[in-house]
Amino acid sequence: MEEDKQYKVLLIGDSDVGKTSIVKRFSDDTFDEDLLCTIGVEFKMKEVKVDGKKVDLCIWDTAGQEKFRALISSYYRGAHGIILTYDVTKRESFDNLNYWLNEVENFANRSNLVKLLVGNKIDKENREVTREEGAEFAKKKAMLFIECSAKSKIGIQQAFEELAQKIIEIPQNTSSSQPKQRNTGSVKVEDEPDHNQGVCSC
Repeated sequence: MEEDKQYKVLLIGDSDVGKTSIVKRFSDDTFDEDLLCTIGVEFKMKEVKVDGKKVDLCIWDTAGQEKFRALISSYYRGAHGIILTYDVTKRESFDNLNYWLNEVENFANRSNLVKLLVGNKIDKENREVTREEGAEFAKKKAMLFIECSAKSKIGIQQAFEELAQKIIEIPQNTSSSQPKQRNTGSVKVEDEPDHNQGVCSC
């Protein structure tokens, strides 16, 4: 029987765009209006099925605040996929996408990294970024694109399934996946990252 594969996925983007809400909706099917901002890095394990195959995603939810960005940089290493998230009701979070893509270029160590652009909070009425703008940006940057709502669940499952599909289509990834790890965890900013003992270190 073929061994299940595990792949590292990193969520990045400005603070308060809903990265943690996206992860919790996908992994636990829960939504909390009053979630606190992520401090450092938190991660979740979630299994998806792609073409009948089980794919385990180790999803890293990162802090978007400026003061944490130096810490976050080390966690790009080994990522198979990146979910770059913005809030469709906050133009600034869309305008900052190039900053995050520059970080990916500087710190990610896979030339075949799969990138997905996600416009979150489409359940809200005060939209500042159109779907067309998001799609055009993603096209220019050779990224997948989807809009979603962590609150209403729209697009959440599809986003991770499409990302997983693209990841496993890359032959190098099927030979470089990691053994299974535990289901959840976090890394606090008070501690120095320990790369020898990190959970789901890819």
